[in-house]
Amino acid sequence: MDFFILYRNTECTGLIETLKDMNAGNRGEEKYSSALTSLLNVAYRDGFEGNLWWRLLTESLVYDENPYTLSCERRPCISASIREAAMEDMELFFKLFKNDPLAAAGLPDGLLNYSNGGRCEKYNPVMTSTINRLSESLGHASSVTEMTGLIEDFYEQYGVGIFGLHKAFRVKGDSEDSFTTYPILNIAVTSLSDLVGYDDQKALLRNNTESFLNGGHANNCLLYGDSGTGKSSSIRAILNEYYNRGLRMIEVYKHQYKEINTLIDQLKNRNYRFIIYMDDLSFEEFEVEYKYLKAVLEGGLESRPENVLIYATSNRKHLVRENFSDREERDNDKHSNETVQEKLSLYTRFGLPIYYGAPEQQEYYRIVKELAKRYSIPLSEDELILAANRWEISHGGFSGRTAAQFIDDVRSRTEHGGEK
Repeated sequence: MDFFILYRNTECTGLIETLKDMNAGNRGEEKYSSALTSLLNVAYRDGFEGNLWWRLLTESLVYDENPYTLSCERRPCISASIREAAMEDMELFFKLFKNDPLAAAGLPDGLLNYSNGGRCEKYNPVMTSTINRLSESLGHASSVTEMTGLIEDFYEQYGVGIFGLHKAFRVKGDSEDSFTTYPILNIAVTSLSDLVGYDDQKALLRNNTESFLNGGHANNCLLYGDSGTGKSSSIRAILNEYYNRGLRMIEVYKHQYKEINTLIDQLKNRNYRFIIYMDDLSFEEFEVEYKYLKAVLEGGLESRPENVLIYATSNRKHLVRENFSDREERDNDKHSNETVQEKLSLYTRFGLPIYYGAPEQQEYYRIVKELAKRYSIPLSEDELILAANRWEISHGGFSGRTAAQFIDDVRSRTEHGGEK
């Protein structure tokens, strides 16, 4: 058999089909010249390194979502029929790895042993290196069995396609027809231990997330409180800490809330745990998007799938703004209690609210001193506290963010030989 049964859904498949028949005699034909141009564009964009032919084949293997790859991802449970079809494809892949048409066509050494210079628009650097190493291993596999074992191990450990090979995402579009997910490549590499203080809050967040990952009971979570206290940083840290256990995070904006159910439909059958992340959650009185969110959190006919949670941050506990003028309206409202409850009901839909309050002065000093120690700031404790006091007066008061910004400023000046 000389055609793929399952692996037909990526842009690499067409390139493979075109290039596999290439030889020195027909290298100059238009379609092969066009295919080589396309290959170089893909290699430049996707961070290919080494043997371009092997890397192209590997790209199709790791990104093609089909019944076989989806059955393998993080849970090797494959039906006999699907495995039989997959083995036909693996036989063909093995032959293709052993018969490099680029080498047979006499291409320059720079194309046969390609170097990208570390550039990649598709994956984060760690995943780029992982796939490049896999490509070398697959190319040197001595049998179909060995090659299949390597790729199934990869599927189980990392997954497949966009949700397998990335950890964070945003959503484009605000309607069902235009609602697509795309990866975020540059995620700050932080952990919960990087956030000084707030130990009780971090423990609550970690325990809830671990229960979620273990298939236990877990709540939608609202981190609320003062600005600059580490709410968003805590959620980013949770993603970094539990990504290797199958956690993924999708950031959704206010104008997209009405289509969250469309997103959930895309997630509910994947073998990952997804957190839908909403940063700086709040609504003006005239905004109605909170009604869609209430239905998703609790109250709609369709129950939320067990592999999806919602984590949100807000500077306000009362997520729907109330004005002083509301009091006058309540005096004239026979059902004023119902009006108040309507505005408070969004907050109560989050089963786990966690309060992040601004630190007191001594706690602010502790954060400053801990960060200074972490980065070996060459100041005495008295100098450090005096400078930190001057900084917070003009930078928003006591908060973890103010402390971090102060330390960044000191590091910048001391590392470049400036004044302390």
